[in-house]
Amino acid sequence: MTDKIAVLSACESEEQALRIARRLIERHLAACVNIVPGLTSVYRWKGAIEESREWLLIIKTRRELFGVLRSELEREHSYEVPEILALPIVDGAEAYLRWLEAETGGGG
Repeated sequence: MTDKIAVLSACESEEQALRIARRLIERHLAACVNIVPGLTSVYRWKGAIEESREWLLIIKTRRELFGVLRSELEREHSYEVPEILALPIVDGAEAYLRWLEAETGGGG
């Protein structure tokens, strides 16, 4: 088990996804943010079944940065209740994990 995590968050537009991704990288809260376009999400919201086109952020970071990253997502996000889910990165390529560490201010 590593101290690295992948955080998922869906956005309402490509512009919002890019803005959030760039902000997280600029602040060294993430080493990499993948933006996956063309998602269709189906969910229940306020008693109705909804369907939305979304852009999924896959944010690679360190566990200790999650609190600050979560606050940043909540501040920058347009959704009333944004999706913010942290998943553990159990293992990975050593070189990639060292790079992720270095890019998020961990010193590598």
